Amino acid sequence: MSKVISFLFVALFLVSCSEYQKALKSDDVAVKNETAGKLYEAGKYTKAIRLYEQIAPAYKGKPSAERMFYFYSMSLYKSNQFYLAGYQLENFVATYPKSEKREECAFYAAECFYKLSPEYSLDQTDTNKALDKMQHFIDVYPDSQYLPQANAYVKELREKLEKKAFEIAKQYNTISDFKGALKALENFIADYPGTPYKEQALFYRFDSAYKLAINSVEAKKQERLAYAKTAYTNLIKFNTETEYKEKADKMLAEVEKELQNYIK
Repeated sequence: MSKVISFLFVALFLVSCSEYQKALKSDDVAVKNETAGKLYEAGKYTKAIRLYEQIAPAYKGKPSAERMFYFYSMSLYKSNQFYLAGYQLENFVATYPKSEKREECAFYAAECFYKLSPEYSLDQTDTNKALDKMQHFIDVYPDSQYLPQANAYVKELREKLEKKAFEIAKQYNTISDFKGALKALENFIADYPGTPYKEQALFYRFDSAYKLAINSVEAKKQERLAYAKTAYTNLIKFNTETEYKEKADKMLAEVEKELQNYIK
């Protein structure tokens, strides 16, 4: 029985390949479209795409074009060709504003940009683009069935940008550019008040203020020591049991010792 099944599978595969090759060489766009549809249903998206690419110019402007371009766009999406899929899906939405597939295509178009978003450590141009696209979808389709997933994507994209912003700010501290660190960390704390990185940002702001003050020229030292003490207070106010408390307390003790030199 297993041999019979194997034989039938091979036979079907050969017939499928033969049908595809004939459609590929055919001048009949209807034959190509029908074969492409069968290939799509069978999950053979790469072959379907090749046929759709051949017939797309001939279908533009025709009543049957909507269905063809939908399957062409989804073939690209399902084969993970997200740059091309995003373009084709957005084009479908713009070309067929009354299509029943419009909302679906709008979501998948936005999702393509989400899938192109890189790791937080890389350039985040595509992440910003993805966030704009996904937010636009939410604004246009506030009652969409895809809304929960779209909101989840927006949250993830925002967190990625937030992490990127924090790591950039922290990097100034790492390379001992303490003035730059203070400015970057202050901006980060202001821009992301509810961030999960706030405690770390407050500590690195204190650490930067402390190191800048301790190594400061005499004319600016008292002012910088006072600022460092305030930065410590803000850290402890945020979390009295911060994981950085032991280290921060030692730094504060040195700050206060230095400040004693300015008491008359």
